[in-house]
Amino acid sequence: MEALKAPWLKYYGNTPHSIDYPEKTMYEMIEDSARRYPGNIAYEFMGKKTDYRTFLARIQATAKALWAFGIRKGDRVTIAMPNSPQAVDAFYALNRIGAIPTMIHPLSAPGEIAFYLNASKSKAILTLDQFYPKVAEILPALEHPVKVLIARIRDELKAPLRYAFIMTKGRKLPKLPKSDKYTFWNDFMDAGAAQDTQLPPIDGKAREGAVILYSGGTTGTTKGILLSNLNFNALALQTAAMSGYTDLHGMKMLSVMPIFHGFGLGIGIHTALVVGATCILVPQFTISTYAKLLKKKKPNLIPGVPTLFEALLRADKLENANLSFLRGVFSGGDSLSIELKTKVDKFLKEHNSPVPIREGYGTTECVTASCLTPLGYYREGSIGVPFPDTYYKIVKPGTTDEVPNGEEGEIVLSGPTVMLGYVDNPEETAMTLREHADGRIWLHTGDLGTMDADGFVYFRQRIKRMIVTSGYNVYPSQLENIIDGHEKVLYSCVIGVKDPYKMQKVKAYVVLRPGVQPSDEVKREILKYCEKHIARYAMPYDIEFREELPKTLVGKVAYRKLEEEANAQHVA
Repeated sequence: MEALKAPWLKYYGNTPHSIDYPEKTMYEMIEDSARRYPGNIAYEFMGKKTDYRTFLARIQATAKALWAFGIRKGDRVTIAMPNSPQAVDAFYALNRIGAIPTMIHPLSAPGEIAFYLNASKSKAILTLDQFYPKVAEILPALEHPVKVLIARIRDELKAPLRYAFIMTKGRKLPKLPKSDKYTFWNDFMDAGAAQDTQLPPIDGKAREGAVILYSGGTTGTTKGILLSNLNFNALALQTAAMSGYTDLHGMKMLSVMPIFHGFGLGIGIHTALVVGATCILVPQFTISTYAKLLKKKKPNLIPGVPTLFEALLRADKLENANLSFLRGVFSGGDSLSIELKTKVDKFLKEHNSPVPIREGYGTTECVTASCLTPLGYYREGSIGVPFPDTYYKIVKPGTTDEVPNGEEGEIVLSGPTVMLGYVDNPEETAMTLREHADGRIWLHTGDLGTMDADGFVYFRQRIKRMIVTSGYNVYPSQLENIIDGHEKVLYSCVIGVKDPYKMQKVKAYVVLRPGVQPSDEVKREILKYCEKHIARYAMPYDIEFREELPKTLVGKVAYRKLEEEANAQHVA
């Protein structure tokens, strides 16, 4: 296999150029952490702290309960949970016995839950009591029987808070009596503890399938992504190395990104636990609790999508907050506009943060991040440089031919976090994972970008997310960068609307900064500003003000919803 170019290595600082990845399961990596740091806090949930020693015992007890529940090696179990102790325990317990957790959003619609259960052929589903009615609705129509395991948030709360929860939010939850249609978590754990049988030895392999996550992939249709133990463990070790810190144990990670998402699971949970850090589990994020969370918990590390950091600018009661406890602020999951980065960095500096926001990039097909801005080497508009042992290149779309530095093409990458493939979808897998002339397997991301001579990567756009107006290509993220630069704009979203003459015309949706009221005058002001920075053919024909823009399940702006809405109105 020929040597690959890696000009970015000279910007690594104290990050190793290569890492030795142990042939271990995810569970074994957590077991190692528990042995090294038994008294460290593994996770904190609503004020209740669990140290690594206790965490390991909980995983083992949950694994025993799963075995008693009939789950065996290779079985798939769906986890439809918010960030909570039961979800984390179950994830690693399934890995301990060689079963495969399938992660889905707990707020999925009933039809989506049915799709996921059928597609994964899950033997069981773990969800919260409040979501059971949706599961019950689809159980009779499933292609195979599925056992239902129900957890309750109140069971993980300390006594005073548990009582308060029962008297407030608990009153709104469905009253579920004992039933043979489902098993409560506590009864499930008791049944496991009553078993005399010992768990079988660990026989999971680093390179075998261990987790299924879901993504639209490069074609926009929902697919299960099969990821290995090595994929997750390599990600954890790479992320820790790229952080710029030689030792992260004892640091606190704000685990606010959801556990069903590669970013939330791979970095917010697994990376933190592999290095002996603490996960501050946040089951439901709201702007109203943001300030309280930051000031009370003082997390050192915050991974999030751009909307999480945009919320930072809007959070109440942060005027005089001292954020000197921050050590790493990482943005991924969506394109961070240059202007939003500028605003967030200014906010962080004004509040004594010693670090700016660092942008990364990745896809669920490689768990999550595979590229990050190196510490101290920011380049405007860049998403950073590849992780150790990960290689990037830019190829002509639809081919495996590399293009010269600075020329736009499809971003492709190769490394130890690249997925095993799409579940039961060999055609899509073959389109996405391709062997190049160098003998390596490369993941074709479906994203457009460029790379400079030093190996810094620049994301342009999803190949599919491009507006073609009068024969010109218009990239929404570029226009959003410009619009976001206006002093009265908080953030924006640009879409293409069908047009009989131009094929598509450009429309912008804008959320104004707090205190700025929408008006025709403000609209004229922004359009006049745009005229100075945007070519005439790419100018928005309209700006629509909104208090909020719709978000996807992982917090990205749901531009497809805006496209559907605008095009439906246009046809009408």
